[in-house]
Amino acid sequence: MIKISLIGAGSVVFSKQLMVDILSFPEFTDCTFCLEDIDSERLGMIEKVAKMLVSQRNSRAKIEIVKTIKDAVISADFVINMVQVGGFPSTLIDFEIPAEYGLKQTIADTMSVGGMFRALRTMPVLDEICLAIRQYNPEATLLNYTNPMAMLSLYVQKKYPDIHYVGLCHSVQTTSKQLALYLNIPYEELQYKVAGINHQAWFLELKYKGENLYPQLLELKRKIDENSNFVPEHLYAYKGKDSWFRENFKDSAAETFATDKVRFDMLGRLGYYVTESSEHNAEYCPYYLHDPKLVEEFRIPINEYIRRCQINLKEFENIKATIAAGKELHVDTSQEYAGFIIHSMVTGSKQTINGNVLNHGLITNLPQDCCVEVPCLIDRNGIQPTYIGKLPEQLAAYNRTNINVQMLTVSAVLEKDKSHIYQAVMMDPLACSMVSLANMNKMVDALFEAHGDLIPYFK
Repeated sequence: MIKISLIGAGSVVFSKQLMVDILSFPEFTDCTFCLEDIDSERLGMIEKVAKMLVSQRNSRAKIEIVKTIKDAVISADFVINMVQVGGFPSTLIDFEIPAEYGLKQTIADTMSVGGMFRALRTMPVLDEICLAIRQYNPEATLLNYTNPMAMLSLYVQKKYPDIHYVGLCHSVQTTSKQLALYLNIPYEELQYKVAGINHQAWFLELKYKGENLYPQLLELKRKIDENSNFVPEHLYAYKGKDSWFRENFKDSAAETFATDKVRFDMLGRLGYYVTESSEHNAEYCPYYLHDPKLVEEFRIPINEYIRRCQINLKEFENIKATIAAGKELHVDTSQEYAGFIIHSMVTGSKQTINGNVLNHGLITNLPQDCCVEVPCLIDRNGIQPTYIGKLPEQLAAYNRTNINVQMLTVSAVLEKDKSHIYQAVMMDPLACSMVSLANMNKMVDALFEAHGDLIPYFK
């Protein structure tokens, strides 16, 4: 039966979710999970969690523990990457050093210097994974969940075009479910078509029973303009208790809507709703974070990802305590794409996901060979991206501002040209709104020094 290898499986919170999703398919009751991590404590913990999850589901799945990427790749049908190189200490560096130069960030994992340096730390691990696949298991499929998704997907697909690869995110699933709640319609009956770039893809179509939902969405925007505290009444009564709700909503559905101000503002200006959250999108543009009054008005949480990391660290400790006490964990299935992809590629059942792939004519008014996020058909033939054509020009123009940074960052490594890193910061919409040109170079130099040997390039 199939073998699924998880690289960076010590990310226990996410690893357990993916294993539960895969085990939910009866065809995989006797699959093998191969777990790899460089942190022996975390690897030991996910081994215990994995065995518990298998037992809970009366599954015959096997658990293998390995300590090298090579051993994880050998004989795997699917390799899932979820590493966070440098962990929480490196994340703090990505926030604290830019802050010294006046740069405010919220998530710092996708764009600006936080996203760039996370990419630079992660690329060496992706090199190791891809070289192992190429040498030992060229038919394996690599599913990447590590951010910055667009930069890393672009890097892998340009440097290793022979690798079967797709980059995965859950922003499309999360936002579509949020929109169904905002508009008070059954999620199962929502129709949508989404394309663009990762974290900045657009709901090009949004329908319910064939009816265009954008007039209703724009009516919500109008009510927000009239009353900044407006929240649809039905959201106060929504009591979602599943793990998806806990992970993707703030304290309540009403609170999530109340803080989703950046996306509604951009909806009014661009005419389309974007896939990733307001706190993410605030740092993909120059319009909000530079002004403390706008930060307050749009309720933008500075340093939000630090808080999330602290929550994840606490959850890891809670899992440790639960396991030590001999208690069981409860994990709901999710909407993550990995399980559906594996099921469709193995069984031939057809599935559509949104994947991150190279733009080989898929979106005609974005640069060729940039990374785009488009609907992909999945079956035994693998991952098949679909043609979109032209985006509305204002959306393509907005995407290009982010693509510039992504392509320069990747080019710096592929061409061994460090100057492209400085130039990428120059082009970054957020950095150029808050940091002087002179300080940009100093900030980049300080980040290289702080991350040290985690970034082996340009030595």
